Parts: sequence; C-alpha cells; structure tokens
Amino acid sequence: MVDRPNKPSALATTPTMPPQAQVNISHGNSRVTAVLPTGESVEVLLFGATVISWKNAAGDEKLWLSDAAKLDGSKPVRGGIPLVFPVFGSAPDHEATSKLPQHGFARNSRWEFLGKSTSEGSSSSVKLDFGLSSETLDDATKSRWPYSFGLLYSVTLDRDSLNTTLVVTNDGDAPFECQTLLHTYLKIKDISSTKISGLEDSSYIDKVDGMSSKTQSSTVSINGETDRIYTPAKGPKHPITVEDNAGTVLYRIVRDNLDDVVVWNPWVDKSAGMADFEPKDGWKHMICVEAGSVKGWQKLDKGDALEGAQTIYLE
Repeated sequence: MVDRPNKPSALATTPTMPPQAQVNISHGNSRVTAVLPTGESVEVLLFGATVISWKNAAGDEKLWLSDAAKLDGSKPVRGGIPLVFPVFGSAPDHEATSKLPQHGFARNSRWEFLGKSTSEGSSSSVKLDFGLSSETLDDATKSRWPYSFGLLYSVTLDRDSLNTTLVVTNDGDAPFECQTLLHTYLKIKDISSTKISGLEDSSYIDKVDGMSSKTQSSTVSINGETDRIYTPAKGPKHPITVEDNAGTVLYRIVRDNLDDVVVWNPWVDKSAGMADFEPKDGWKHMICVEAGSVKGWQKLDKGDALEGAQTIYLE
C-alpha cells in the first residue's frame, strides 16, 4: 500500500454531552415529570404544584399518596407534598386569612411551570420551577386575600435527595402576614417500628391534647393520633431523621429558614373519617414530617421576600 505523505489526519472526535434529565409535561398539560439518567424521578401536579411522586433509581416510591387522592384539580391532594400558604390550618382570629380555606390557597390553585435547569456540566440533578401570583388567582380568592404577591417554588431532584424551596415576595404596597409549610407525607413500611430523631428536648404544641405545651424528652414514636408543632431545640440546620427501630436512617431532613416541624399521623379513627384517605389502614405506612413557619406570622413589607426550604436525603 502506497504511503501518502500528505494524507488527511483523522477527524477530531466531538466531545459528547453527558446524558441529561428528561422532563415531560403530560396528562393534558397538568403534570411535569423529570427523570435522571440514573433512573430517579419526580412528578409534580400543576394543581397546587404538589409533588405526587419521588422514586429512587430502583423505582421505589418515597412519598405516600392516598389511593383516593384527587388528581384532577377538584380538591387538594391527599399525600405527596402539598404546599401550605398563606395560613396553616385555619385562623378565624387572624382577619387577613380568616376567610381562606383550610391551609390557604396555594395547594388548590393552578401553578405555571416556568421551566427546568441543570447544574452546568452535571447530569446528576434537575431543578423544576413553578410560579403563582396574585394576577393568576381566581376572583373569589383575590377577594378573600387582596394582596399583591409572588410565589416561586423550586423542586430539585438529585440522585440521593429532593429539595423543595419556596420564595414568597410582597409585590404590592400593603404589608401582609403569612405562614407556610411543606406538608410532606413520607412513605414507610410500618409506623409501629418507626421513630423520629432530632426533636429531643424540643418544645411542642400538642393539637390532639387541647393545644397544650409540652417538651419532647426522647425520640418520637407514634402510638396513636399525632398532631404536633415542634420548635426544634437544635435549630433549623440540625437534621431530623426518620428511622426504623434498628436505628437505620430512612430519611434525613435538613431545613433552611423554616423554624417549625409538624409531625402528623391520623391513626385509625381520623383516617376512617377522611373520604380521600385510602386505604383506611394507610396510616400504618406514612408519617408526615413537615418543615414550616407556622407558630407565628411572618410579616412582609413592600418589596420584602421570604425564602424557606427543606432537603430530604435518602440514606
């Protein structure tokens, strides 16, 4: 074979981009799903910007969702991570929010999907942004809460964690007060062999026992209907862990600028009385550990912003 002195050199190979997360909008433009190249996934319903599914790479679901949850926008979702704003529960003595439905309007309003983003050069995470503002509320809600505001909600899926961040802004001239909560339903195998650590020595309000004030002396075990508002003694940066009786950590929750933690399990009788709670023994397989700011009120003056977040790590 003749050796050509000026033969062309081989073409330089074009560097390939790492596989990227796949984001799809489905169910009649009502749901957003993101899947990482490694298989982890998250699904968000635009009604309420409610996270209704979070799975690890093996496809194991980490959030509890009622079999009877309404996913058609007819009512707030029972399960997943509903968003509570601008009031926790009901506040008949707080004039500004007294006319609002239970837990406010964020969880039963349709949000706008603002797009996705990934870390530069990384395929291991994806962030989904959602927005809600006073301009997009229905007239009935505007009349009950006539303030100019903006909500930006970001859901970031990583290989071993899920971060949810809410930013509230006062876009009007009038100040307003608000509360917020990430009403997270975690899926567990058995409530009788589950405990919560990180709340030791913390004061709490026991809503099942007449709003009495108590102090947690040890890890939290669930032995009946539980509805408590904790102010963790070690502050928001100290993790709250959900463990089994062997001490294996199932979830580790780190909060940012959210001072309170609500622990909730409806147990037998309350579950039986909720039409959208199925199966009726589902209380055995879920525990709500909810990061929020709900004991008092956060006042936002014109131009102010409030940001709160939680990150749930899989161990």
